[in-house]
Amino acid sequence: MAVTSSLGLWQLSRAAQKQALQAATDASKALAALDNAQVAAIDDAAGHLHRPARLQGRWLAQYSVYLDNRQMNGKPGFYVLTPLVLDGSDTVVMVQRGWVQRNFVERERLPPVETPAGVVQVSGRIASAPPRLYEFTGAAPAAGSSAIRQNLDLAAYSAETRLALRPFTVVQTGEASQGLLRDWPEPAAGTGKHYGYAFQWFGLSGLLGVLYVWFQFIAPRRKARSA
Repeated sequence: MAVTSSLGLWQLSRAAQKQALQAATDASKALAALDNAQVAAIDDAAGHLHRPARLQGRWLAQYSVYLDNRQMNGKPGFYVLTPLVLDGSDTVVMVQRGWVQRNFVERERLPPVETPAGVVQVSGRIASAPPRLYEFTGAAPAAGSSAIRQNLDLAAYSAETRLALRPFTVVQTGEASQGLLRDWPEPAAGTGKHYGYAFQWFGLSGLLGVLYVWFQFIAPRRKARSA
């Protein structure tokens, strides 16, 4: 009973942690948007994740990366990432611009994506690097060999391209444009499963208590009376 009760309490604590994390995420999203200078000054993105950003700069289209096997609305395709040079500095931020469906007949053919020249304005939120997918050993392309990649290591790509990339990305938000969708998945708090597990553990603890009382007290008395 002690073990199952402690497991139930542990599940409740996990749910509370996730609720606190979700509350912190929501509070960060509600803050004022960061500008070029503020984004350029970020050294550790951990304290700024999910914070809105409104940037102005120029795309470096020749360094665009297409991350393969990424889904949006249940369809496989590419996440398109393009470096953005911020106006007024040499700071470069990798922007997760959106998703585009791949050509399943010509798998190495890059889908059409519009990348405007000149100064652009980008609205988004601060994020870490795109989540990594499993890749076979040796599957990563050699430096500069292909724009299509399975994963992207920001530090390695910065060294490869000699761009002064910041150690975080900006996820572009807004309506679909430039051939890209931006229905980014929202991370779920996932507290429901912890409450469900807690209910199961507490239920098991209660069942053990009932069985203990039955076999240690009630059943022996009934047997003694009938003897």
